[in-house]
Amino acid sequence: MSLTALAIRPIRPEDCRMISAAFTRQGWNKPVSQYERYCRLQNEGTRDVLLAEWDGDFAGYLTIQWISHYQPFREASIPEIVDFNVLKKYQRRGIGSALLDEAEMRIKRVSVRAGIGVGMTRDYGPAQILYVKRGYVPCV
Repeated sequence: MSLTALAIRPIRPEDCRMISAAFTRQGWNKPVSQYERYCRLQNEGTRDVLLAEWDGDFAGYLTIQWISHYQPFREASIPEIVDFNVLKKYQRRGIGSALLDEAEMRIKRVSVRAGIGVGMTRDYGPAQILYVKRGYVPCV
């Protein structure tokens, strides 16, 4: 991976329509309002939203929810990485790993542990493999 090809930065209000349109083009329904909400939550300090750009094009994002909605994480004060997506055409380039690196670095400033939310359907198989390789352990 070329280090100059990848940039990670916080979401900005002007990104919302572009992100939604990028996911619509690959057949995923992610409305503009979701990203507008994320901008508000980021401004309030309750969520960080990290965008990945590959050669200047939007490639993916993840969010850090500082106070998890998942009760075991919330009770243990474990921030949670949630809503983590890399566009299909940019997968397998290290972008997801770079996003996780940045998120984990931010989380380490306030917690020795990070939680991660993941779906348990077939669609999440690549994500599940990535999380296990990075040392995340399923919580039941």
